[in-house]
Amino acid sequence: MREWIITNGLGGYSSSTDFGGMNTRKYHGLLVAAIKPPYNRKLILSKLDESIEINGRKTILYTNKANGEITEGYKKLTSFEKDIIPIYTYKVSKVIIEKSICMIHEKNAVAVIYRIVNQKSKTKFNLTPVLNYRDFHSLTTNTKFDFSQKVSEDKEKVQIEFEKNQIVNMGIKDAKYEVYDNDIFYNMEYDVEKERGFDYKENHLVPGTFTVELKPNEDKEIVFICSTGDKNGIAIDEITNFSGKEIIENELNRINKQIEQSKLLNKKSKIKNKEYKDLVKDYIVATDNFIVKRQSNNLHTVIAGYPWFSDWSRDTLVSFEGLLLLPKRFEIAEEVLLGSINKAKDGLIPNSFSEYTGKPLYNSADSSLLFFEAVNKYIKYTKNYDFVKDNLYSEMKNIINKYIDGINLDGNNIYLDDIDYLIVSGTPKTQNTWMDVKIDGKAITPRNGKAVEINALFYNALKIMQELNKHWNKKIPQLEYSYIAKKCKKSFEKYFYNSEKKCLYDVIGDDKIRPNQLYAIGLSYPILDCDKEQAKNTFVTVTEKLLNNYGLMTLAKGEEGFSPKYEGGPYERDLVYHQGTTWPYLLGIYYDALKNLIKAEEDPKIKKTLKNTLSNFKLNVANVYTNEIINGNTIRKYM
Repeated sequence: MREWIITNGLGGYSSSTDFGGMNTRKYHGLLVAAIKPPYNRKLILSKLDESIEINGRKTILYTNKANGEITEGYKKLTSFEKDIIPIYTYKVSKVIIEKSICMIHEKNAVAVIYRIVNQKSKTKFNLTPVLNYRDFHSLTTNTKFDFSQKVSEDKEKVQIEFEKNQIVNMGIKDAKYEVYDNDIFYNMEYDVEKERGFDYKENHLVPGTFTVELKPNEDKEIVFICSTGDKNGIAIDEITNFSGKEIIENELNRINKQIEQSKLLNKKSKIKNKEYKDLVKDYIVATDNFIVKRQSNNLHTVIAGYPWFSDWSRDTLVSFEGLLLLPKRFEIAEEVLLGSINKAKDGLIPNSFSEYTGKPLYNSADSSLLFFEAVNKYIKYTKNYDFVKDNLYSEMKNIINKYIDGINLDGNNIYLDDIDYLIVSGTPKTQNTWMDVKIDGKAITPRNGKAVEINALFYNALKIMQELNKHWNKKIPQLEYSYIAKKCKKSFEKYFYNSEKKCLYDVIGDDKIRPNQLYAIGLSYPILDCDKEQAKNTFVTVTEKLLNNYGLMTLAKGEEGFSPKYEGGPYERDLVYHQGTTWPYLLGIYYDALKNLIKAEEDPKIKKTLKNTLSNFKLNVANVYTNEIINGNTIRKYM
């Protein structure tokens, strides 16, 4: 059983499975809307239960699991496909029913479009919305819903109001709506939640049914729209004014325009293999899902992953090049950079924002430093130094100064050791690197002190500031940043290299082999010289100990605490989240490290071997991306 997802550019989404649209997660739903984009997401329309009546004989098309039983609508399903939008095709007798699902861009609204063809008799098509209005992380166990509904005079439109003025608008042109009296769908079961160790049964509201009558030999388009009733939704008077064909064409044209603007598939493209061309297209379609607009400042931001996350700065900046620069979304890239720093405080860029209030959270020592790498890559693609100078440089300068002087906002305890010029961060009670799991207040992977990637990122940031000032011919700042960078690099080479294991300490004093050391050789300005043995040995050790076909393990086999499986309930999974679990997103920094080694290598034989490694690596990554990214998985795990 496969899952699909489509999004609306506001943080909302539509998602289910190819198995007749049976929901297997509490996060599944035809309309999950971000009430305060991209936050405060609510499940509104769980699904539509459809049936068709031909010559008075009723056949169900829906598939649900409840009370251990699965309804059998899936048996009428003849095909499922998803290129840009999901399409289900059913067959009852000789009648074909095609069901397409499409979100309306930058609206909290979903359109479900049916094409019914080849029906020769008088036919009725029934659509029963299964509704809720709850936080998308929770489950509803109500046995009575507090709601009211208003049906339009023509019975094509219905407005449902839940408590606290929560409005849902629905409608179908040429339909008749029949009101139900507090009908409830009891005990919908979500198998994936059960497997994950969570509660997995839920009740939904069934407020009524829309019925559309078809004349003999009539080929019919039926357009069902469900929307919030707020400013981000569609007004009840407009709900039946949409053409299904136009909705789908608008979305396809929007995506195809992005593909065209990326120029990755133009005639001059170096990519000749059809599989790679298809992959590039799928990649561009998938990346669009993560780009959303924040209502509070009207700037674009990046969702860290569906269905769980909102926007996380760390994830945004790690994926910045692939999401925004490679496909030439430069204006959006600028908005993301501006949005990343406009809530900066005491030198820290927010790591994330509350799902419920949008309040910035500052539990990160690396996000602010990753910002410099993103800026440097932006310059590499655009050469737009003026944008950086006019909009970003002042805060970048402030970040460096704060890291040097010290930051204790929210207990982050970040400062520059004035003896060895290495950055110290965190305390035994804080988790401010990406390995951030805490259980009952206890850090599972405590990395406080002098962490390898924090210092690699700090050095990289200093070098970027040095080069910016060189471009602007500002000599004094050049010298200042160069001086600190040299001191930092010298100490890093002295204290971080573990000659026994031939790699780098994860934190000074902690010799566990982890992938974070790749940042020392994979950034724009590697803190280790890539033509020296320290860098080469580090890469070899990481490759031998951590790399597999799906990404990099977070801890090497044989290390204390290593766990080979990520399974069980929430507690069990959190324990091993960074204790051996493979994360495909780390292939990005691995790839950059390999490129840096190739660039620095002078021996032609070794250089050739490394290039062959790179070619094989690209092929493997392509397979990972095909299987994972295009199915809408998180950037956090799948960059």
